[in-house]
Amino acid sequence: MCGIAGLIFPSSDPGPLAALESMGRAIAHRGPDDTGVLQAATADGAWQVGLLHRRLSIIDLATGHQPLGNEAGDVQIIFNGEIYNYQPLREELIALGHLFRTASDTETIVHAYVQWGDDCVRHFRGMFAFAIWDARHNRLFLARDPFGKKPLFLWQHEGRLAFGSEIKALLALPGVSVQANEAAIWDYFAYRYAPAPATLFQGIRKLAPGSTATWENGVLREQVYYTPPDSRPRVRKALPADPVATFLEKLDESVRIRMIADVPFGAFLSGGIDSSAVVALMSRHAGVPVKTFSVGFKEGGFSELAYAADIARQFSTDHHELEVSVDQVIALLPDLVRFRDAPVAEPSDIPIYLLAKESRKTVKMVLTGEGSDEILGGYPKHVYERYAGSYQQLPGVLRRGLIEPAIGALPYRFRRAKTAIVNLGLAAFGERMPRWFGMMSDQERARLVALPAPRRTHDADLGCGGGDNSALRRILCFDQKSWLPDNLLERGDRMTMAASLEARMPFMDHELAAYVSTLPDDYRVRGRTTKWILREAMKQLLPPAILARPKVGFRVPVNAWFRGPMKEYLYEHLTGASSRTRHYYHASALQQVLAEHVKGRQNHEKLLWSLLTLEIWHRQYL
Repeated sequence: MCGIAGLIFPSSDPGPLAALESMGRAIAHRGPDDTGVLQAATADGAWQVGLLHRRLSIIDLATGHQPLGNEAGDVQIIFNGEIYNYQPLREELIALGHLFRTASDTETIVHAYVQWGDDCVRHFRGMFAFAIWDARHNRLFLARDPFGKKPLFLWQHEGRLAFGSEIKALLALPGVSVQANEAAIWDYFAYRYAPAPATLFQGIRKLAPGSTATWENGVLREQVYYTPPDSRPRVRKALPADPVATFLEKLDESVRIRMIADVPFGAFLSGGIDSSAVVALMSRHAGVPVKTFSVGFKEGGFSELAYAADIARQFSTDHHELEVSVDQVIALLPDLVRFRDAPVAEPSDIPIYLLAKESRKTVKMVLTGEGSDEILGGYPKHVYERYAGSYQQLPGVLRRGLIEPAIGALPYRFRRAKTAIVNLGLAAFGERMPRWFGMMSDQERARLVALPAPRRTHDADLGCGGGDNSALRRILCFDQKSWLPDNLLERGDRMTMAASLEARMPFMDHELAAYVSTLPDDYRVRGRTTKWILREAMKQLLPPAILARPKVGFRVPVNAWFRGPMKEYLYEHLTGASSRTRHYYHASALQQVLAEHVKGRQNHEKLLWSLLTLEIWHRQYL
């Protein structure tokens, strides 16, 4: 786990290679253990090439320095991530005649590229973003893992190319201007994040998950090598004799291979089924008690520490707990926006960062339960989405005149029902998908946001199989292509790497996802039961109280904080004289939203949090 950055500029440009040091300093938190630089040029001398690596040592501590090359040294790599199947790949490549000098997974990528070219990415099981300078062919090869667990950002101008694990590395490069991307900001008001390939910075974009990019002679060509299996209708085929047992075997293997490390490691434990399952399976393979780390809040009703402690006792883990206060949130928000290079979309980013800092005192790597909901169908929306077509067939006068006003008047404890009714009424798939977890529909944005709406439609199915695919698979496809890489995985990467901690996610194994996608839908969502196959698989390992718990999520008491200790902070940022974003909103509509929340008439915590952190992002960067 590391940070990478690099550039290719015309040789006539003065000084870009000197900027590599600044780019490295910007992402030093990602790799505090070592740094390495490669400076090269194309054979004709027309282009200068620079690669920068910051290392967090996890595997092969002694000889894993990067950039790292092949036998001849004419193929060099910088790599962020882990390849979990590197040992069998290494043996295969040795049998094909390749000579290895290190025991690192990084060198496996180099030889795989030499052997299989661009198709090398199809051989890897892991999380990765890497850059390979191939001096034999004067080409740069970039790649990102199937689900986008590791980030890679790009900047291009007149043949020039720069890339980095975080946007701040690109901003350290002279000539990269800092300007807000208003089209992405408009999308932010729907999604709560910038959907790929855009970022909130004009001219900086993301390399898509499951994609490669090749630079040659000033031209960058991108190619998709992986799409989530749920983007296609299920192919009917014979099931294993015991699908649940097969799932458990595959999940157990996914956990086991992610425990390969040359440093101390542990697990984040929330007390929910996902992280509890990971800890239960880790305990099978660990020779010593697993180190577990949990975080909670002083406010009653928001802390899951008791559930986590039950699991810790059951599996005799070396357990550590941390409590978070509102004062810590206020103090940390600006720093975390800088770490993320974007608004902090989820309030839970703060406790995750603090938990990562606490964990880093004793371990350098953790396993987490991230991705289970998006692979196995774990949210209420995965139950509700099947009713969209039926609800939209009801007469408009009944929906808009009776049902929706009645539901809208319900108190906050019915928030899920309120969200479901609003979303089920949105006919366009491309509008409904972000609204499930996002902020506003098109109509809601028009009432609040004064920015001009970009000219676009919501007719596309976002590459999720159209009407031929099932409702469950289509919504999971959206989660896997957008919600995960652009929000949850980005959060997990930034908040852990900000503390120089590596996080591994067994549920995000693409081979596990492929197997689950071959099963009928009711193995994931059965009636109102979410993640059915995981609950069945864990019956012999976890207590019934954990298996039967409804989806809670990592909730932070922002609702109460905005009415109390964070009220003045919120108003000053959104309506004060120094606000950078006031002009984005219709003033009367913003005042109404604030008043409704503060007086307790409605709960707008998600919307107000997103507006607040957007304002902090402007103050940090613009």
